[in-house]
Amino acid sequence: MDRTQQIAELNDRCRQYLGASGRLVVSSGIASLDPDKQRRILMRVQNHRRFDEGNDPYGEHDFGAFESDDGRIFWKIDYYDPTLTYGSEDPADPDKTLRVLTVMFGSEY
Repeated sequence: MDRTQQIAELNDRCRQYLGASGRLVVSSGIASLDPDKQRRILMRVQNHRRFDEGNDPYGEHDFGAFESDDGRIFWKIDYYDPTLTYGSEDPADPDKTLRVLTVMFGSEY
């Protein structure tokens, strides 16, 4: 498996299991929604499968966007060192990387 595929697989795992091997963060706008709306949004993040050149130019599966009843939703995975102090030196190495999955309204980006 090449490096990009490995990163994509780790990102998919983080997203599908909402922060597995990382952290899940929701913006204040998402957190202010009622729990059912939050659950529906997070389920759409988990089930996101549409990756193409337009939304995933590097093939890492680290970003997605979709429309919800409340507005446009973005999700993004960032790579940090295990202490969350610096960027990861190697996002393909799960021992050197803590993934942070952030879910937000597009207007909060």
